[in-house]
Amino acid sequence: MPVSCHAERSLPCRPEVAFAMATDPDRFPTFFTGFGPIPAVRGIRLHSPLAVGSQRRVHNSDGTVLSERVIAHDPPVRHAYTLSGFRPPFAWLVTKGEANWTITGHEFGSRVRWDYEFELTRRWLWPVAALVLKLFMARAMHRCLKNMSRALMTPDPAPGKP
Repeated sequence: MPVSCHAERSLPCRPEVAFAMATDPDRFPTFFTGFGPIPAVRGIRLHSPLAVGSQRRVHNSDGTVLSERVIAHDPPVRHAYTLSGFRPPFAWLVTKGEANWTITGHEFGSRVRWDYEFELTRRWLWPVAALVLKLFMARAMHRCLKNMSRALMTPDPAPGKP
């Protein structure tokens, strides 16, 4: 039995901008700051251009490095990937995660929905895994979307000014 988490938020931008923010390996780490035992993302390294089948390495603040494999890439409406390579103690609960980002436009910008489904190592661990993931991972996802929204609201400094 998998554990599912999701986060959803309206962003004041076109779907193309929201999609770019969610898939940019340089900017995304600034948005995903983690929560509790869920570490922040410090860097993302692409092995090839972003497309179905491409792989990325996700470097976290706790020193772990996870692998992502893109399973859907349909700019600007959908981006999905599998996440693997967990280390203990998280690896005791989860074998892999599957993420799905869907972005739809509306009159005020874009609606971003981010779903995760985690495959558990053992069915009987569901209560513990559900508690950890729904409490901490879902909160980290919501915080990430909030950080994306804040970045859109903060004006860039003028060129040449700090």
